[in-house]
Amino acid sequence: MTKNKKIHCGEDLKARILTQDIAPGTDLDEARLAEEYGISRTPLREILHRLAGGGFVRLEENRGAKVESMDLATLRVFFQTAPLIYCAIARQAAENRTSRQIAALKDIQVAFAAATRARDVSQSALLNHQFHEQIGEMAQNPYLFAGLKRMLIDHTRLSQTFFNPQSSSDAARVDKAIAQHDAMIAAIEAGQADVAIDLTLQHWDLSRDQLEKYVRPDPLPLDVISMKDRRNAI
Repeated sequence: MTKNKKIHCGEDLKARILTQDIAPGTDLDEARLAEEYGISRTPLREILHRLAGGGFVRLEENRGAKVESMDLATLRVFFQTAPLIYCAIARQAAENRTSRQIAALKDIQVAFAAATRARDVSQSALLNHQFHEQIGEMAQNPYLFAGLKRMLIDHTRLSQTFFNPQSSSDAARVDKAIAQHDAMIAAIEAGQADVAIDLTLQHWDLSRDQLEKYVRPDPLPLDVISMKDRRNAI
């Protein structure tokens, strides 16, 4: 087994969890994964332990690994906490950013804009994850950064709905997200903390309703049950 196989396995599992290619709550079959990635069970378990430490999976005694779920209690805390963390990160990023970090953020933004305009849902979500994680690194606050990284896992999983527009208005929101990223970069680069916070709140508000669709899906159409059957339904 090469080191590259181990690295690829860890990074690929992260991406598959973030894009919900592996759904929340899924039990991970170690034997199948070891065969799929061409590695033995021992390094796979090391990878799963690292993923557990990062909040991607949960290790259960005598049951192996399971992808972290997104139950209602978790999502309630997510929607309460996300804007607080994002705003605190934005302020400290504007105060502590370096020119090298700004350049890296701009590179991520170029790739993000290309992916969203191509309507590549998975890449858009992953690059949006990288964008906000990079801002977290710029804040240079290990306490906030730890919370941000855990929160971004669920945010990225939820954002599959946002980056998969179903109408012209949805598509317009995605395009607006690109412009907001550009404005956030400019504010952080200029050290304008208050502006960065305001833009961060606008950015959160832009996607919040779409993210909530994961929890609150559209109702079934009225004609799913015929009028006759509906009268007899309990």
